[in-house]
Amino acid sequence: MSYGRNNAGNRSFAYYICGKHRAYRYKGGECTRHYIRYDVLYAYVLERIQHWAVRAEKDEDRLLEDLLQSGDRERAAAAKKQTAELKKAEKRKAELDNMFAKMYEDWAANRITESNFNMLSQRYQKEQEDQEQKIETCKAALSAGKQTVEDAQKWVELIKQIGIPKELTAELLNTLIERIVVHEATEDDFGFRQQEIEIIFRFVGKID
Repeated sequence: MSYGRNNAGNRSFAYYICGKHRAYRYKGGECTRHYIRYDVLYAYVLERIQHWAVRAEKDEDRLLEDLLQSGDRERAAAAKKQTAELKKAEKRKAELDNMFAKMYEDWAANRITESNFNMLSQRYQKEQEDQEQKIETCKAALSAGKQTVEDAQKWVELIKQIGIPKELTAELLNTLIERIVVHEATEDDFGFRQQEIEIIFRFVGKID
């Protein structure tokens, strides 16, 4: 988001506004011209960091347990999907290997022409490469999932070292937070403005 200031009248305040709105609009996208006041975002982010810092200071073991449990369902679903995709890719890769071997036998026995052999070879080789890439991607994703405990431990230790901050600094934000996502504000039935803010922490992701 882009930083700006409103100096009109007696109400001077800083804010962040979606910097992609114009680019998305020209490309036919749907990003809106949403914004959030600087003081609102600052207070919210500081409060959430303080919240987790207090928990780490009081009982780091319980915090670590809660962090791991909160992501168990999501991680399990992701692991199940990656495992299924891995099995599918490995099965298809084996089928392609067999098809390629059989096709070579047919070419050697003059049951298919060299032209057809070359054409099919290129097709099979391309799909073999694609399946090999899928296999590596799935294995990497499954391996990354196993790092969850270590990552959570790193984050708890990190926020313990920082302590309970009184203010936000660039160093603090860069150390703890990967990115912040600000959604468009909405109004409830009573006309109150509501706005979702997602804080993506390093190592542990979204935990609120």
